[in-house]
Amino acid sequence: MKIAIWSVGKADDSYIKEGVTNFTKRIGHYYPIEWHLITPSKASDPTQIKKEEAITLLKTLAHNDVLILLDEKGKMLSSPGLAKLIQQKANQSANRIVFLIGGAYGVSEDIKARAQFTWSLSELVFPHMLVRLLLAEQIYRACSILANEKYHHE
Repeated sequence: MKIAIWSVGKADDSYIKEGVTNFTKRIGHYYPIEWHLITPSKASDPTQIKKEEAITLLKTLAHNDVLILLDEKGKMLSSPGLAKLIQQKANQSANRIVFLIGGAYGVSEDIKARAQFTWSLSELVFPHMLVRLLLAEQIYRACSILANEKYHHE
């Protein structure tokens, strides 16, 4: 199984990039991992922006990809809960899990309908670059839980 992290937005600032790179390398010990940065739409209307971004995303997703959407209205998970979700998808022979961080205005209903799970990191709203770092760390933490390693303490 592969893990992909997709994010709509601009490249990370250096202080974020260093952490993302670090956790990406760590995740790579457990699963092949790839990042895909999607250029935001240049439209001015939020509805049109979400529509254009959805077209790009849906073209890129494979029909058998498991899509996990990050959205503030999603279900919250503990770190062990995320580990369980990843393990469930692996047990179901998922080829690739795609974690998606949507654009500044969120995602279209088409993307929400395509997602197999919608996950909220917090009730707080974070900058997209910081979400990338938090997501990478939590995926690494989940991997270490699954491997019964000492990174996560309960």
